[in-house]
Amino acid sequence: MQMEKQDWSAAPLIWGSGERLFEVFLEPTCPFSGRAFAKLEDLLIEVGHDQISIRIWLHSQPWHLFSGFICRAIVAASTGPSGKDAARKVMAAIYADREAFEFDDHRAGPNLNTSPNDLIARIEQVSGIDIGEAFQFSGLEREVKKHTRYARQNGIHVSPTFMVDGLIDPEISSGGTASDWSARIFDRK
Repeated sequence: MQMEKQDWSAAPLIWGSGERLFEVFLEPTCPFSGRAFAKLEDLLIEVGHDQISIRIWLHSQPWHLFSGFICRAIVAASTGPSGKDAARKVMAAIYADREAFEFDDHRAGPNLNTSPNDLIARIEQVSGIDIGEAFQFSGLEREVKKHTRYARQNGIHVSPTFMVDGLIDPEISSGGTASDWSARIFDRK
């Protein structure tokens, strides 16, 4: 049964309040996205909350077979009272235990027997965030589509991908450090 609730809103996944905009396109079960995600807080601390705005865009990729479902779960988490911080906590928990949310070699393994309800319960267990009701909100897919549409409009095809002030920067990678990123972000001409 689909939940009908019209008074919800999804929090934008933005941290910091600086003029420089660093946008990160992440797939929630990709190990490279997980590596990048782990450095975002360090970057924010290094450059200062008032110097940069970091925005996460969820970038579902079909070879990660639960990708779309998990993106919806993260957006659902953002509708609760803790908003973007709940979404970040869900993402951190999934990245920390990604084998519980991914198929072996993108095609096999124990997750073949996993149901959508199993995934919701698993996400709630590892994150401590209740998403079951919000996952069923009518219209939640509009928020998920915003992430997808924005990525497509900007020519994003893989994750992680990084944009600085609206321009893709192929020199920034998940292998870099927060200091590497900071130098690249603030030394741009």
